[in-house]
Amino acid sequence: MRVIGLSGWSGAGKTTLLARLIPHLIADGLRVSTMKHAHSNFDVDIPGKDSWLHRQAGATEVLVSSGRRWALMHELRGAPEPPLAELLAKMSRVDLLIVEGFKADRHPKIEVHRAANGKPLMFPKDPTIVGIAADIMVNTELPAAHLDDIPAIARIMRAAAVRIEDVLAHEAAGA
Repeated sequence: MRVIGLSGWSGAGKTTLLARLIPHLIADGLRVSTMKHAHSNFDVDIPGKDSWLHRQAGATEVLVSSGRRWALMHELRGAPEPPLAELLAKMSRVDLLIVEGFKADRHPKIEVHRAANGKPLMFPKDPTIVGIAADIMVNTELPAAHLDDIPAIARIMRAAAVRIEDVLAHEAAGA
């Protein structure tokens, strides 16, 4: 299993790009999973449903299963957010795991940049950026592609992805 991240400022188009990349990577024969960092108040449950009531009653974990999917929700109940390495270890094995967000973590990332955001590029100051997907030409020696060039971005991702064991060892070493 290999890991690559997508990172960028809010509004850069990370989720839109990822929704376009996943079908392309799957068509190339890869099994792909994603992990997304969200704001602290997100919820995947529906208020009033049984699983929601279980969580509201104080359950630490609630697993919901059907013939089509299953989901495990874990309430932190005041505990700190788990580090990326701990979350990575919970993922089922696939060919490529794409991590959206987690920009402060040290796994390799493709920066997604949209000029209209008016934000600076992150790569000159962030050594974990290993490639650029942007809607402008970027003066860099890093691999770069236009946001609409899905095959080129997929190639950059595949080339820059690292083994999950390397990410876990790197995080464990505190590097």
